[in-house]
Amino acid sequence: MSTAGPLAGYRVIEFAGIGPGPFAGMLLADLGADVVLIERPAAQRSLGGGGALNRGKRSICLDLKRAEAREAARALVLGADALIEGYRPGVMERLGLGPADFEAAHPRLVYGRITGWGQSGPLAQTAGHDINYAALSGALSIASRRGVAPSLPATMLGDLGGGALFLVIGLLSALLEARRSGRGQVVDAAIVDGLSCLSALLLSLRGQGLWQDDPTQNFFLHESPFYDCFECADGHYLSLGAIEPAFYRELLQRLELADEDPARQYDTADWPRLRARVAQRLRERTRDEWVGRFEGSDACVAPVLSLAEAAAHPHQRARGNHVEIDGHLQACAAPRFSRSGIRAPQAAPLPGQDGMALLLEAGITAEQAQSLLGDDLASGH
Repeated sequence: MSTAGPLAGYRVIEFAGIGPGPFAGMLLADLGADVVLIERPAAQRSLGGGGALNRGKRSICLDLKRAEAREAARALVLGADALIEGYRPGVMERLGLGPADFEAAHPRLVYGRITGWGQSGPLAQTAGHDINYAALSGALSIASRRGVAPSLPATMLGDLGGGALFLVIGLLSALLEARRSGRGQVVDAAIVDGLSCLSALLLSLRGQGLWQDDPTQNFFLHESPFYDCFECADGHYLSLGAIEPAFYRELLQRLELADEDPARQYDTADWPRLRARVAQRLRERTRDEWVGRFEGSDACVAPVLSLAEAAAHPHQRARGNHVEIDGHLQACAAPRFSRSGIRAPQAAPLPGQDGMALLLEAGITAEQAQSLLGDDLASGH
């Protein structure tokens, strides 16, 4: 296993889940951590990280309904620096694997918990998904246009942006603090909290009177002629983001609308007329024709690409942002480091394929490990 990455030497135990937990584990593995994934046995497994989300990890299958399996999981945690779990509040405590169960034996453990609503509060025990957390945080309301129901990119804003990324920030911060204090702590990463934090810039704009909830007065909310996605002649879309006056002036020039006064950019009464004119002009050429026309400009224009098109774009290729593994596209690790390096994407492990090796590392005998894992799980099949 590669040791590249700034987190080389750290071990993280991840209890299998869906969405933000596996993504957080993937990021830590990309950065060099030894991430050990505790999977459910196949009969209990419905959803998991799977595929690219489990790349760079090691995998063991344990039936946590069995006392001896819980003891094995405990042994693995005692040899780790951090833990990730995404169950409803109280589940890990009932398994005997909650934070208090490790306070005496492993005081430096950083215990990462990722949920939608958090470990406390009226909704803590309530089910939910990405769209619900975005709705309650206010984030969904800013992803709307007049007369159309709000919508947002699947999983990216809530599960990953408000959830997994804040969990990783919390884990890394707590690991740094534990080096100084010698004590671990619980990281309570609630998606609704992270989403609320992500609204900081908009709340700041609102406090300055620069954000209006009325879309007719807010260029972000799909009413302006210079900040939105517009359909081209071939049915594909072009994104415009010319907020600053100099960029807006260039946009008008490239659209051959130089007769429009750039000084009236923020005259909202003029937006409907000019928006219709911009939309009509963009429908005169295909998306790629417009891309060629705007190439090299500061008009803040980019094509709206599919996932496959994005991977093939020259800028994405130059950055090395995607790779194909076993015939499937994967996004490469981010961010980049000048010295430490990062792991290259790779195929995910088979469920349980590292079980025997991991249990032996934890001090469990081969006979006990075989009993826990069974013939198939011990061999990774």
